Amino acid sequence: MIFNNLLNFINNSYIFSKKKFHSLYLSSNIYNRKITPSFIGSLEYHPSPNLLSSLIKYDKKKINIENYSLNRIWDNENLKKKDYKNLNSFFWLFSLDLRSSKKDTQNVILQWIDKNHNYNSKSWELDIVAKRIIAWTSSSRLTYEDGSTDYKDKFNSIIKKQINHLINEIELSEWIDDKIIVCAAIILTGLTYQDKNRYLETGLNLLKKLVKFSFDNDGFPKSRSIRQLCFYLKYFILIREWFKESQSEIPDFINENIYYLGQAYAFTWQNNKADLLFNGNHETNNIEFDRYLKKLGYTFKNPSTELGGYTILSNKKTSLIMDTGSSPDKKFSSDYQSGALSFEIISNGKKLICNSGYFQNYHHQLNEISKSSAVHSTLILDDRSSCKFNKTKNESSKISYGLKIIKKNIVFEKNYWKINAAHDGYLNQYGIIHEREMEFYPEQIKFIGLDKIISRNSIKNLKFEIRFHLKPNIKIMKTQDNKSILLDLDGEGWKFNSPNSNINIDDGLYFGKKNSFVDNQNIVISGMTNDENQTIKWEIAKL
Repeated sequence: MIFNNLLNFINNSYIFSKKKFHSLYLSSNIYNRKITPSFIGSLEYHPSPNLLSSLIKYDKKKINIENYSLNRIWDNENLKKKDYKNLNSFFWLFSLDLRSSKKDTQNVILQWIDKNHNYNSKSWELDIVAKRIIAWTSSSRLTYEDGSTDYKDKFNSIIKKQINHLINEIELSEWIDDKIIVCAAIILTGLTYQDKNRYLETGLNLLKKLVKFSFDNDGFPKSRSIRQLCFYLKYFILIREWFKESQSEIPDFINENIYYLGQAYAFTWQNNKADLLFNGNHETNNIEFDRYLKKLGYTFKNPSTELGGYTILSNKKTSLIMDTGSSPDKKFSSDYQSGALSFEIISNGKKLICNSGYFQNYHHQLNEISKSSAVHSTLILDDRSSCKFNKTKNESSKISYGLKIIKKNIVFEKNYWKINAAHDGYLNQYGIIHEREMEFYPEQIKFIGLDKIISRNSIKNLKFEIRFHLKPNIKIMKTQDNKSILLDLDGEGWKFNSPNSNINIDDGLYFGKKNSFVDNQNIVISGMTNDENQTIKWEIAKL
């Protein structure tokens, strides 16, 4: 134990010293000379800001920059971190009225250049730099047109200096989402400055490495994050549209990845038009993105029943979705939630059974709660989650001990559906396998579930719970005989029962909307394990 602690201390000290030395190097004159461009060039391609509409929430009321005080815009040192990042990313440029003064807009940028010409750790964070370059070049009608020669030289020089910094630092970033933004900014700079060899090829090669590292063989993110999947698709389409608009040849691998990401997007969203609350996802409502895709001529279809570790069985009125995938590798697990074999049911476009969603802000204690098995519609053993997480300071927790899906069988016929799967998340600590079988009879509109607690030299007398979470709008009540629970889904009546089981209604929290929560309720079956295999049967039927 003492030896391990000593090794951890030495390792942490080494990492700290390495980061400190690197920080000093980035602030040095040596690094400043390294990233200062030798050739400036000029902006040749002016990308349309409308291409970014899938990534930016535009204000309906446009802002006129003349209405704001501009002289001290960069002098406010009391901004919150989020406000600081938003200000320095310059994405607010897309909210400006195009009739705003070019002179005033360019003066704001000139002030920023004068204050931030050399690297500093705050305004030169990778994601901020990448977004700033995208914003400046995509808003060139205000930020570049009719500028003086001296202004344009400074503008072009700082663009390339920042890009050189991104190229130098991208490999050191641990955040995959930041890397795709950085790749996009480098590629855009290669297109706007017609610099194929230096920037365009570098950006494309970095993007290829990122895809190989973070996508599985089906083109689904290895994190199994649906939210990340949509994020990737938006950036790949944006990059493709930049190539198209600049009349440059579109690389085959861009088209290939859009195809696979589009297939996954159709599978997880377009087939049901519902946000599936698994593994870091929350309510996003992609209707606007669908309109964006239609406007640009993108159409995706996917009739598959399995992809990315998810099983989705659907007809015109009902959908059954289950997490039937193993946990991701530790390095991809920042937003993973331990909801193995959890499920959601959609009836006529409305959620009947759901998971509780994800609290994305990892600085908040609710982030850890939202990762637990207890906020998912699955079995929980001994008040423990099916995966173990390790929390480090100022970072999202990651998996320290994951799980594997050890059995899976899917049947999808017109009048009979079945999902049968098992995981080993409780095997090592408790000697127990959790197996779940769900059947659906479309003609009767009835679900029958079997949760099996399979003993492998297991510990006796462990508390177990099987939870079925509900959206806050669902009304619920127990029958007088205490054997069934009635649900009202906006006028649809449903009945839940579990013969020979102890069933109750419990209060909980719903994290469906990003970084917020409201009260909800869930149905819970509870009991104790023994040294024999146990099967808990339950039914959900439409009245």
